[in-house]
Amino acid sequence: MADISIQKVTKSYGRTQVVHGVDLEISHGEFIVILGPSGCGKSTLLRMIAGLEAINSGKIAIAGRVVNELEPRDRGCAMVFQNYALYPHMTVGENIGYSLKVAGCPKAERARRVADVANIVGLGEFLDRKPGQLSGGQRQRVAMARAMIKEPQIFLFDEPLSNLDAKLRVQMRIEIRRLHQRLGGTSVFVTHDQVEAMTLADRLVVMNAGRIEQVGTPREIYHHPASLFVADFIGSPPMNALRAHVLRPGLAKLQSGAEIHFDPTLDATPGSEVTLGIRPEEVEVVAPGSEGALIVSLEFIEELGSGHLAHGLLEDAHFVVAFAAGTAPRKCETLEVSFPSTSIHLFNAETGLRILPKLDSYPR
Repeated sequence: MADISIQKVTKSYGRTQVVHGVDLEISHGEFIVILGPSGCGKSTLLRMIAGLEAINSGKIAIAGRVVNELEPRDRGCAMVFQNYALYPHMTVGENIGYSLKVAGCPKAERARRVADVANIVGLGEFLDRKPGQLSGGQRQRVAMARAMIKEPQIFLFDEPLSNLDAKLRVQMRIEIRRLHQRLGGTSVFVTHDQVEAMTLADRLVVMNAGRIEQVGTPREIYHHPASLFVADFIGSPPMNALRAHVLRPGLAKLQSGAEIHFDPTLDATPGSEVTLGIRPEEVEVVAPGSEGALIVSLEFIEELGSGHLAHGLLEDAHFVVAFAAGTAPRKCETLEVSFPSTSIHLFNAETGLRILPKLDSYPR
């Protein structure tokens, strides 16, 4: 069973700490996606699992065995890199089977296994070609086949699709997910692309500045972000955010003086400053002159084909309203909107952490 246990792992380069006491448990068979902006430590964490980077403190265990001191080849992992890392002078078949050759696998056995793996990833007809004769998607399949032939417990993917065009990325996402289901191993995939993350992951790990911000299913993280960072990073467009002052349970006031009702069970202290968040698709457009409506000054409307995004200003902050296809407003200067109380998220203005319901509001 290829479980991965990461306990209080840190990593520094000189005096600069890039991973801060990370804890993460990954179960056998899961497809985990580590998501975050450039420089957040996600690739470093992946390389520490692989053994390509030493950890400064903490513990990494694979299948119950601590691997801190083990060489990469002894960890039962196979890694697929962003730049494919193929040998240009070797054929596709030679690239795929290179690790077996080094291990002393007999030529006939090696040829059989190379053919089997190549057929799985759709490269059976390309075994005699060189990497330079392949498309980007085909080269990435070679890299995956080379990882598969080792029959690893764990597949590690370090932003493998970032060099591909948009159409190929969609195709390769489907292939990687199918491959995971077929092989039944554990996969850890690093990306900064939230579409890749949301479509591939059983669970998402959102990282920021060397720390884990939140772990959960894509649905959990989208609908219940643990922090303002997660709310802003997950979602395209991101969550709208406005500063507000809590008047009493269930009622806040925006900087303009407009009052907004929110879930009264949220543990927001009267008199405190908060950030109020709402997803663009949750904003309701109301009839002109409606009581309590907020006015968005429109700047432009973005056409997406499947829908529309109206961009404007509300409370001097960038604000987006999402519309289904064919329902976008015609030329106008303003939109009047309201916020359903059940769609509002509150975040602590100082820490950025999500404000949760009061303990006594949970069902017993």
